[in-house]
Amino acid sequence: MKPLLTILVLVFALVQTSAADWLQFRGPNASGIAEGANPPVEWSASKNLRWKTEMPGPGSSSPIVVGNRIFVTCWSGYGDGSGGGVDDLKRHLVAIDRGDGKVVWQQTVPSKAREDEYRRFLDEHGYASHTPTSDGKTVFAFFGKSGVHAYALDGRKLWEKQVGTLSNNRRWGSAASLMLYDGRLIVNAADEARAILALDPKNGEEIWRAPGDSLELSFGTPIVVKEQGRESLVLGVPNEVWALNPSNGKLRWLAETRIPGNVSPSVVQGDGSVFVFGGYPQRGTVAIKTGGSRDVTSSHVRWRITKTTYVPTPIYRDGHLYFVNDQGRVLCLKAADGEVVYEERLPNVSGRTPAYASAVYANGNYYATTRRAGTFVIAADPKFKIVANNVIEGDRTQFNATPAISGNQIFLRSDAALYCFANSGSTQR
Repeated sequence: MKPLLTILVLVFALVQTSAADWLQFRGPNASGIAEGANPPVEWSASKNLRWKTEMPGPGSSSPIVVGNRIFVTCWSGYGDGSGGGVDDLKRHLVAIDRGDGKVVWQQTVPSKAREDEYRRFLDEHGYASHTPTSDGKTVFAFFGKSGVHAYALDGRKLWEKQVGTLSNNRRWGSAASLMLYDGRLIVNAADEARAILALDPKNGEEIWRAPGDSLELSFGTPIVVKEQGRESLVLGVPNEVWALNPSNGKLRWLAETRIPGNVSPSVVQGDGSVFVFGGYPQRGTVAIKTGGSRDVTSSHVRWRITKTTYVPTPIYRDGHLYFVNDQGRVLCLKAADGEVVYEERLPNVSGRTPAYASAVYANGNYYATTRRAGTFVIAADPKFKIVANNVIEGDRTQFNATPAISGNQIFLRSDAALYCFANSGSTQR
């Protein structure tokens, strides 16, 4: 066998993907649900810890799982927002061996444009808030004004694409994660370009662009929704929710939500509806029946309530919406009518925004990571029950990132390290 072919075979063997992979923000179908997985419900710095790997910088992005590799983004340096030129900000994409936690490779991307100053709410989440994604052959990372970058799984740089250098009127940076759909890499460049883009994953060339000034302060990641025998890209924007044709970016339908500004959670689907959360200063949750065309506000809005979440994205499971919101309150809502089944305050949480991460579900429980009070494991049941509260002793940094789950493992990242926890005696997957 020729040497090059041998190398390619070895690389493929190292990164074989499986149905258990967690390839994007909130995992399969961006649902936050890991079907068939059995991660531990209890862990600490000394219990069920498989490995811990120090990171080159902080980050709010989630790890993703691609076969035997974990990919995560970080940042170092700062933007100063002074205008013109570039600053000392750097982004890092780190590839980690799933088995032992060793760093396989790291790519560092210097700032390509002057970033927003590290102040106000930007210091809440930092400059690495976008979760990467992968098709099992390439890993894609979004670094805001420094563009979208594509790498082979062995670390080779394939291409980069600048998508804009605008800032929102709050100067909070951007946060939306990348997603793949039917041969298109979808980028919510609301902050950088006031547009949703579809790029060709092979070379970064633009396939379509859906512009709109009202995208400003839309921070969520679009989701794919099946409706009326078709699939649409659905995204919450200030005061509205949009459904786009993923083949060309054209608007299929919209509905008014009355949720102004700062729409951070991703839209959630279930029960034949999509659910939109967030807003400032007026906050709320709105349920909209899927399907239709043009403005469906009068015909498809099912209910509205003021109970909501400002940053974390909820879980839909068996007719209920579950979430821990940014205020540290845990809620269960009926998806059919918005009735609040329970609302409780989590113990030991404090601070202005004690929770940023979104919940993820596995094996009857949902896992809600708080910034400094550990990860709460809560029964996904209309009867409120805390199963466990797991604190990693010795790590006093923030935990802003949504966990990733694959097989018997759960992956958590703080501003200092990436952790892998697994049930004692479990196999890698």
